[in-house]
Amino acid sequence: MKYEPLVSDSFFHIYNCGNNKEDIFKEEKNYNYFLLLLKHHILPTCDILAYCLLKNHFHLLVKTKENLNSKEISQSFSNFFNSYSKGINKAYQRSGSLFKDRFSRIKVNSEAYLKDLIIYIHLNPKHHGFTNNFKSYKYASYHTILSQKPTDLERDYVLDLFGERENFIFIHETKQININEQLLLE
Repeated sequence: MKYEPLVSDSFFHIYNCGNNKEDIFKEEKNYNYFLLLLKHHILPTCDILAYCLLKNHFHLLVKTKENLNSKEISQSFSNFFNSYSKGINKAYQRSGSLFKDRFSRIKVNSEAYLKDLIIYIHLNPKHHGFTNNFKSYKYASYHTILSQKPTDLERDYVLDLFGERENFIFIHETKQININEQLLLE
C-alpha cells in the first residue's frame, strides 16, 4: 500500500486499528497514556485539531508545522506509536505488533472536508455503537474544544472554522440526528 507523504504545513487525518482487530486500549489508563505520548511526541511537529480514541482504533486530525521535512514528521509518529506499543506490550505481557499496519493518513485539501472530518471524528463513537450520544463519550476532543480549560488542542482554530461555538454544537447535534435516522432505516 502506498502511503501519502507527511509534508509540512498540511492537514492530515491519521488513523489506525489494532492488529487482528485487537483492542489497543484495554483499560482507562491506556487512553490517558496514549494522550500523554501524543502530546510528548507529536506536538513538536504537529498541531492537533481533533481526536477520538475507541477501544480498537483511533482517529487524529493534525496540521503539520511549517518548515519541517517529511522525515522529521514521520519520525515523530513512528516514535509515538512505537512508544505506545512497547508500553502496552510490557504492561500486558504481550509481544508483537499492536497496530494493524503502519498508520494510515489522508491529506485534507479543503476546508469543507476539514470541517466534515472534525464532525466525523467526534461522532465516531456513536457511529460504531460505543455510545448512544457522542457527547457522553469521554475519549474524544469534543468536550475539550467546548471547554474553557487550558488545552494543547487548536480550540480557537476549530471553533473559528464553524463560525462560533453555538454553530459547532448545532452542526454536531444535527449530524448525530442524521446518524440516528440512518440506523433506524437499516
